[in-house]
Amino acid sequence: MDHSISLSQHIHASPEKVWSVITDIPGSATTLSGVESVQLLTDGPYGEGTRWKETRKMMGKSETVEMWVAQAEPPRSTTVKAVQGGADYSTLFTLAPRDGGTDLSVTFGGEVHKPTAATRIMMAVFGKMAMAATRKALRKDLADIAAKAESI
Repeated sequence: MDHSISLSQHIHASPEKVWSVITDIPGSATTLSGVESVQLLTDGPYGEGTRWKETRKMMGKSETVEMWVAQAEPPRSTTVKAVQGGADYSTLFTLAPRDGGTDLSVTFGGEVHKPTAATRIMMAVFGKMAMAATRKALRKDLADIAAKAESI
């Protein structure tokens, strides 16, 4: 079972400024309104292998997920991964300069491995609602990133 969402937003800031916002993991709890807290698990600058725990509120419930950087090509793209509840999650951020600013695209996907009959039923019943909540959260993240990047 594979599900994905892709969104984009034009930001009136350079790719370097946008990159600095999306890779500021310690500052993400103040930048992203949906993030309640972040705990870094590795030292050093943002790059492949950087790990952290992120607590978000989704659909009225707080959840903490361990995340890591799987790929980073400053200031063009980065992929963040997580595994939770038998599913692999991947978030790809792509930055492209345009009209003196940056087109920031995000693609979020989830893949459930070996779904049980119960998982299939849950996805049929709650899948659209969960995807709608995720789409809303991603739109808010993009707006929060834009506001921060445009203010620095």
